[in-house]
Amino acid sequence: MENRKIAYYSKNCNLKLSVYPGHYSTRHSHVNYFLDMTTIKVRQSNAKEAASGLVQLYKHNTVVDTIVCLDGTEVIGAFLAEMLTENGFFSYNAHKSIYIVTPEIDNDGQMFFRKNIQPMIKDRNIIILMASVTTGITINQSWECIEFYGGKLQGISAIFSVLSEYGNLPVNALFTTKDIPTYHTYSKHECPYCKNGQKLDALVNGYGYSEL
Repeated sequence: MENRKIAYYSKNCNLKLSVYPGHYSTRHSHVNYFLDMTTIKVRQSNAKEAASGLVQLYKHNTVVDTIVCLDGTEVIGAFLAEMLTENGFFSYNAHKSIYIVTPEIDNDGQMFFRKNIQPMIKDRNIIILMASVTTGITINQSWECIEFYGGKLQGISAIFSVLSEYGNLPVNALFTTKDIPTYHTYSKHECPYCKNGQKLDALVNGYGYSEL
């Protein structure tokens, strides 16, 4: 796959995303690109830059108590919390301490929070932070989980998103299809690559890929 790599640059911040064309399967769809977000999520300087690109939507007009991190985005979440609470700028979150939590997923694919984490969700104002948004199914699942435990969803953020909004909330993304205009997602039953008999290159999710 390495010889296919293409670099795309964000219009929102100083970040580069490595993209690999091919035929890939996510949990809910088939896509024509694998987006390698590894360094954005785990390299300190990149994660901080990602947080700076996401913080402006929330800094001056959104109360945030908890950031729910999916797909290994906890480092970005920590920087985002730090920027939301820093001094020197008007912010609803100045001087507050923001929780950074990750839901567990059971064998049936259901999200849940343990008893000791539930107080960080109940009656809290929450942002979801994800690696990528394609179909919106994971957002819906997360939203239902947060509401089940009594939380109030105030924002949705992602490194990459196909969707510009979900429900009544904008999806705040560092990269969109405006940055990567040839990115496409298909239902598994309508995938043109499958119809043409092209084999899958890999299974992909927010953590990476497994070649087939």
